[in-house]
Amino acid sequence: MNTAERVYYDRRAAEYDDFYLGTGLFAQRTRPGWAEELEKLKGVLGALQFRTCLDVACGTGFLTRVLHGSVVGLDQSAAMLAIARTRVPHASFVRGDGLMLPFRSQQFDGLAAAHFYGHLDAPARGRFLAEARRVASSILIVDAAKRDDVDFEEHQHRTLNDGSRHVVYKRYFTPEQLIAELGSGRVLHAGRWFVAVLAG
Repeated sequence: MNTAERVYYDRRAAEYDDFYLGTGLFAQRTRPGWAEELEKLKGVLGALQFRTCLDVACGTGFLTRVLHGSVVGLDQSAAMLAIARTRVPHASFVRGDGLMLPFRSQQFDGLAAAHFYGHLDAPARGRFLAEARRVASSILIVDAAKRDDVDFEEHQHRTLNDGSRHVVYKRYFTPEQLIAELGSGRVLHAGRWFVAVLAG
């Protein structure tokens, strides 16, 4: 993650949950079935039985809190982690790089990454998967589902509540495409808004 991206996520921390809750800048967006699908996704994640789990790019811990077992959250944003620590007090949190995971080989049963993988270009996705396979036996990817109204990849221009403007790379996936990139896996959720695949 480059400096501009770090600045973006630090500045976005206070409003990040608006993405999930449909509030703030997301209040005017039409997302039919979003809330219902989000609840289904949370149920899928909560049903996973990892003894130890690493949540990469955990952000504010919005989804981290539904993961079971001994959970470690990792993020590069200090502002995101400050929120996550208050939201998920039973988890441990580490500031670090998702492409250079500061953990020993096979330290975790499972690794989860929600809305992180789709912000990586193809070479970075390859580096991330290599690191994920090094530290965990199973890999769970949750990301944005490909829809007819979006391209497979784009550079999005985003404006935050403080008026700052940022450009963010975004990739959307069908379940089949995600499984192909992971090399194997099974679909845990496939909806209009989210896709979740577990590999390993």
